[in-house]
Amino acid sequence: MSQAYVDNSSFQDFGFDENSARIKHPIVTCFHLIFKTLALLVYLLCNFFSDSFIGNFVTVTLLLSLDFWTVKNITGRMMVGLRWWNYINDDGVSVWVFEARNGDAQQKISTTESRIFWAGLIFAPVMWTLFFFTAFFRFSFSWLILVAIGLTLSTSNLLGYLRCKMGKSDEPVTNLVSGMANQYMQKRVMQNMMGMFKSTPAPQATNLTV
Repeated sequence: MSQAYVDNSSFQDFGFDENSARIKHPIVTCFHLIFKTLALLVYLLCNFFSDSFIGNFVTVTLLLSLDFWTVKNITGRMMVGLRWWNYINDDGVSVWVFEARNGDAQQKISTTESRIFWAGLIFAPVMWTLFFFTAFFRFSFSWLILVAIGLTLSTSNLLGYLRCKMGKSDEPVTNLVSGMANQYMQKRVMQNMMGMFKSTPAPQATNLTV
């Protein structure tokens, strides 16, 4: 596995016009918060509306997946001029790329949007960490799996963007957690969700006649 950090002046223009406190991308800012907020609220309140663990599990997982994809591919690029991704090169090696807009463009980013972006990015893994210990000490191991998914996906985005912000580092944790989340998103989410809907055949009654 290889990695690259890019301070790229050819990075696509994001429409930053001036350094301002106003929110320049209200819709993007809304979507940066909405999926992670809904995932946390559904996890906290789902038992009040439904007794179906599978339905609640699928709903929260779907919201977490939408949040992971949105933050990784859209909101980080638009709100703070950062992005990270990976690809397979011609040698079959997985390459992780952490890219940041150059310094001049970074100065044009809305300070309000930047604060909202980092606040949401930090808040989500903190909450999922709290839920993880709560589920663990309550021995709610079924919910612990769901919380672990939320913690992995939210932490991977946080570490990925910290890597973009701070520059190249040899810290392996970023690659490990980001890789786990990316592989989970690509190969496991839909398989697990579809598997939950597979019904188990009901046992046939045995006719005991003498």
